[in-house]
Amino acid sequence: MTNEFHIDALLPADMATKAEAIGVKKANLDLLSMFALALLAGAFIALGAIFASSVSSGAFVVTTADGATATLAWPTGWQRLLSGLVFSLGLILVVVGGAELFTGNILIVMAWANGKVSTQRLGLNWLVVYAGNFAGAVATAILMLWTRQYEFSSGQLGLQALTIANAKSGLDFWQAVALGILCNALVCLAVWLTYSARSTTDKILAIVPPITAFVAAGFEHSIANMYFIPMGMLIKATAASSFWEAIHKTPADFANLTMTNFLVRNLIPVTIGNIIGGAVLVGAVYWFIYLRKRPQAE
Repeated sequence: MTNEFHIDALLPADMATKAEAIGVKKANLDLLSMFALALLAGAFIALGAIFASSVSSGAFVVTTADGATATLAWPTGWQRLLSGLVFSLGLILVVVGGAELFTGNILIVMAWANGKVSTQRLGLNWLVVYAGNFAGAVATAILMLWTRQYEFSSGQLGLQALTIANAKSGLDFWQAVALGILCNALVCLAVWLTYSARSTTDKILAIVPPITAFVAAGFEHSIANMYFIPMGMLIKATAASSFWEAIHKTPADFANLTMTNFLVRNLIPVTIGNIIGGAVLVGAVYWFIYLRKRPQAE
């Protein structure tokens, strides 16, 4: 008996059926496995965030004809594009490596809407996975602090981490909700596209464009922010004076980095937006088109 090889992708109707089956499986995981896989996902997304903040730090140093040096800033668009491309690592690790990511698990609503998953199991999955993602992302931030990688390149990597975290902690509440909606619409579309895939290569190619788009556009991802903002707060709280001298800044320059701002101006509204974007703009739409029960034809 030989295995069949297909080069064609699944069609959307089959993708919806697959999404429903995956949602049922995710919702019925035992809690210990669910939490362990969520820890992994938090760490995986944090690795993507580390990659993105590292490659977007610093500036170009060029030598002119007379031997002088000049510093040129990254073109903003190219910096955002590169950050988005490398941040895709996080979701690739989640999908291909196997892990439970809160923002992706929003699509369980497709199985819930068809009565295949109870409201209790849906809420329990989201709660456990969210907590596991938080623990995994923050643990990765603590580990990164111990590496003192933020001191590399004369502190430029740390300066970029602080700048990102400070900006995210200064958003208005409803602005953060809107940015969260658009972000998770793209994340869930990336996950949705992987349901069409028949190979690992297909999955990776499906993930990269939507994830690159949300990062380049500056949208807000709650799980990524569980790394970005705590990392900035940890650097602000513990960095030595030599680091601040190297970057010509002081902790006061990053006044937005407080626990209150982290929760109220970012994590809570972004999480609300992520749920709306994934559940309504993607999950509910594809459920309505492909999975809702239709009246029997006479």
